[in-house]
Amino acid sequence: MIKRCSWCGSDPLYLAYHDEEWGIPVHDDRRLFEMLILEGAQAGLSWLTILKKRENYRQAFHQFDPDKIACYGANDIQRLMQDAGIVRNRLKIEATVKNARAFLHICEEYSSFAEYLWNYVDGVPIINSWQQLSDIPAHTSLSDQLSKDLKKRGCNFVGSTICYAFMQAVGLVNDHTVDCFRYLQIKQFTP
Repeated sequence: MIKRCSWCGSDPLYLAYHDEEWGIPVHDDRRLFEMLILEGAQAGLSWLTILKKRENYRQAFHQFDPDKIACYGANDIQRLMQDAGIVRNRLKIEATVKNARAFLHICEEYSSFAEYLWNYVDGVPIINSWQQLSDIPAHTSLSDQLSKDLKKRGCNFVGSTICYAFMQAVGLVNDHTVDCFRYLQIKQFTP
């Protein structure tokens, strides 16, 4: 029997996300933007809820094209508020537009969002050695720094806990527990 992190349960969608995505280092700006937005959308909800709506989010938000989303106006917000396929929270929807604009400014300043983000870990994922789920922190001083900087740049729904979940998801940190089969596989991505 395959041993996995205990948080992923038994839902096939959750298992696939854990086994194929979570913790793999991501350097693609579009994918990073998508994960930043989805992590913010997840606030107060379960990640499984967001995973089930992810394809709807992709359709509703132009495949997470930050250039298009940054241009959204009142009509787009209203359209999204009517879309039952996403979380219809006005603050989260408006935050997505603000975050797209901030994302584009960061890309201009750093040449890419990946460059900006990976600077936080000097380009190399942090490899943790957690024995069990309860050992894993909800946030760290590094996620505190990222959150503070993103907020300063105009982003919303980027609190430290959201930022840490984002960092885990896109592989800035390897937080698979050491008994999980993905722990060593993900660790191999580290130079």
